[in-house]
Amino acid sequence: MADTPTSLELRPPPPPEPLLPQHPDIPVWVMVTAAAAFLVIVVLVVVLSRRKKPVDPTALRKQAYRDALRTLDEARPPAAREAATIASLVLRRYLAIVSGDPALFETHEEFIGRHDSLSKLPEAVRAATIEGFDRLAAMKYGKTTSADEPATILAPARVLLDQLNHAFTA
Repeated sequence: MADTPTSLELRPPPPPEPLLPQHPDIPVWVMVTAAAAFLVIVVLVVVLSRRKKPVDPTALRKQAYRDALRTLDEARPPAAREAATIASLVLRRYLAIVSGDPALFETHEEFIGRHDSLSKLPEAVRAATIEGFDRLAAMKYGKTTSADEPATILAPARVLLDQLNHAFTA
């Protein structure tokens, strides 16, 4: 407490040099070179990690088809409405992955109303897809619950998935 000033005079701060690390053995140019090399390595790692590997569309389509089949096969919905929801989601996810179509993120009306949706498909498959999605939407959003068994809803969805997959392979 003896060092406490009694007046309000300002004193200069203590010098920082005694607090800095002293490395007399390492020259400054070595430290700068090491820092620059470290920076170059970090930049290379970031650039190389952002580089995307080319995606094989055939492998992507096959994997999306297998995932969709597995989901439909493993689905055990308790009612028809849930079955229609699962079938619609599976088909939309497949279309989104395979064709790059934003069907997964659109409402039924937006998907059907978009003129370029499914333009890559043959007319018969496009008509079957629209009809299938119309039927699923009626089950999902209808006022009355369908008395159909969930399996009778998932089976046509699987047939439609097979049609879509065949159309994309041709």
